[in-house]
Amino acid sequence: MHNPWLVPISLAVGLVIGAGLVLLVVFAADRGRRARRLSEVALPDGVGAVLDTLDSAGFVVDPSNNVQKASAMAIATGLVLGQQVAHHELVELIEKARDEEHPVERQLLLARSLREETSLRMLVRASRLGSRYVLVLAEDHTEQHRLEEVRRDFVANISHELKTPIGAVGLLAEALESAADDPEQVRYFAASLQRESLRLGRLTQDIIELSRLQSADPLDDPEIVDVRQVIRSAVERDRVEAEARGIEIVTRGGKHATVVGDADLLSVAVHNLVANAVHYSPDGSRIGIGATVTDAGVVEIAVTDQGDGIAEVDRERIFERFYRVDPARSRRTGGTGLGLAIVKHIVQNHGGDIRLWSQLGSGSTFTIRLPEASQATVPARGEHIV
Repeated sequence: MHNPWLVPISLAVGLVIGAGLVLLVVFAADRGRRARRLSEVALPDGVGAVLDTLDSAGFVVDPSNNVQKASAMAIATGLVLGQQVAHHELVELIEKARDEEHPVERQLLLARSLREETSLRMLVRASRLGSRYVLVLAEDHTEQHRLEEVRRDFVANISHELKTPIGAVGLLAEALESAADDPEQVRYFAASLQRESLRLGRLTQDIIELSRLQSADPLDDPEIVDVRQVIRSAVERDRVEAEARGIEIVTRGGKHATVVGDADLLSVAVHNLVANAVHYSPDGSRIGIGATVTDAGVVEIAVTDQGDGIAEVDRERIFERFYRVDPARSRRTGGTGLGLAIVKHIVQNHGGDIRLWSQLGSGSTFTIRLPEASQATVPARGEHIV
């Protein structure tokens, strides 16, 4: 038999369930709106504008350490990836800043990326920004630290290199005094003293030259330079020594080759390569110097010798200051260990590069590559060639 109460009861149950579901939906929506309002609290006035114009790295994080705003440099240096702080060292500093009343400062060494061995050396400051946020500012001291290391190494190298000739001069002076009654010994020690003084003079001059090349404006007044004239000037400085040892210097090419720069500096660069070739070539051998212009508008000046060649392990460091493949031989020939470093800086300051080919037992070829004058513009005084 049909129950007359079944339909009303079903309707009542449906109404109760429906009302409950509606209440749940309304309650959830309200909680969502409140959560969004809580998470969308605006940054303090002016912070966003400051970060937009900031040249250094800076960013602001919320209580969950999500990045709310970051400067372009913070993204470029990899401190911020998306909305996240990229380095755990920074997160630790941020958490420390939340517990401190005053800004927290720390020097940090941060990996630049997973693929690079170099690191960023940053001075980082973190400070609370209101009750919710933390402001992080970072200064990149990487280049400053690198230059300081270079300066320390350079001073240490100079000190080491100066000890030998200065010590030798002192010892020879004492020996000269004790041999005053022996004319032959006096002549011998005087000749040795002169050699060491000349070596000391060359070292001092090379140090001055290298320092000038590393200055902010090494090319004071660039001009169009005839490459053949540069080669001719460089060769003349080494011709006497080469002829004394029966070494033939052969030049070719470069008839219409011109570059933009300083003729005297370029002559020094080519001379240093030719002098090295003479010092490390056997008597009676041949040195070739050629200049060509490539289709790409690059002037190449190649110096080739028939010496012993350079081992692969030495090629990577051959242009470092004071690096010598054969220290004993270099000192015998009066080398300072700065010649190739000077060549490298001169060439780089002219917008070029230098390359080395070498094979043990066959000799070496050093090639200076510079932009052809027709492919370059003569910069105004004080500007650098690029």
